[in-house]
Amino acid sequence: MNAIAFLVSTFFDLYIMVVLLRLWLQWARADFYNPFSQFVVKATQPVVGPLRRIIPSLGSLDLATLLFAYVLTIAKYIVLQLVLTNGGVAFSPDLFWLSGLSLLKAAGGLVFWVLLIRAIMSWVSQGQSPIEYVMHQLTEPMTAPIRRVIPAIGGLDLSVLVLFIGLHFANILMGDIIGPVWFKL
Repeated sequence: MNAIAFLVSTFFDLYIMVVLLRLWLQWARADFYNPFSQFVVKATQPVVGPLRRIIPSLGSLDLATLLFAYVLTIAKYIVLQLVLTNGGVAFSPDLFWLSGLSLLKAAGGLVFWVLLIRAIMSWVSQGQSPIEYVMHQLTEPMTAPIRRVIPAIGGLDLSVLVLFIGLHFANILMGDIIGPVWFKL
């Protein structure tokens, strides 16, 4: 059953990241005509589209997409319980706040992966990739303020490294505040 739980968890985690990526693309006002952005929109539109007609946005925050990501996180834990307990599901109030924490951790993981992809592509790409362009649009609001404080040293941009250290610090801090449950999410 552990192998099936791994596949279920991975499937949900990847799709939750795509939904959070849509939320981030909208928040950053990234180019929605970019092929990468179009993939994200098409992968989430069947559910998010009807939800957006019912749930309004709050400024630049798309509440329908955020709610969909939260419901997916709850569904992930319910399906995992079904798989690991052979059909038994125990609902508890902890499920809702654990799902919220898991969504927060998934958002941090998404920021990490987007930063990593941007860093790797900056080494190997010639700047013509549509994916690199979107990664730049997503991360530039976070890296630009750091770059103003810590300028490039010998042509080497350290802003992504500073963000990696900040993300790792935030992850450890959340573990200190919340406890060991944070690292099990």
